[in-house]
Amino acid sequence: MDITVEELKQRLDAGEEFNFLDVRDEYEYEEDNLGALLIPLGELPDRLEEIDGWKGQEVVVHCRSGARSARAKAFLESQGFTNVRNVLGGILAYNDLD
Repeated sequence: MDITVEELKQRLDAGEEFNFLDVRDEYEYEEDNLGALLIPLGELPDRLEEIDGWKGQEVVVHCRSGARSARAKAFLESQGFTNVRNVLGGILAYNDLD
């Protein structure tokens, strides 16, 4: 089940701790980030060991618009991650909340 930007904002505002992954490119992350771990989508297959401990836990993945994070979600699920949630609309929709 995916996650809305409204739900993400509520959780971030509450200071909730969760596994949070940003799959955008580094320059995008530098411009605007929400505090997630940055692993660009193209590097994800080679850097899976960094998040291996998240396999049985909730993982929230975001990108700019939701497309790359949807691909990351599918990839992670194929690698045995069981609770991956894509942020619908990505950071563009998140920034529109204000």
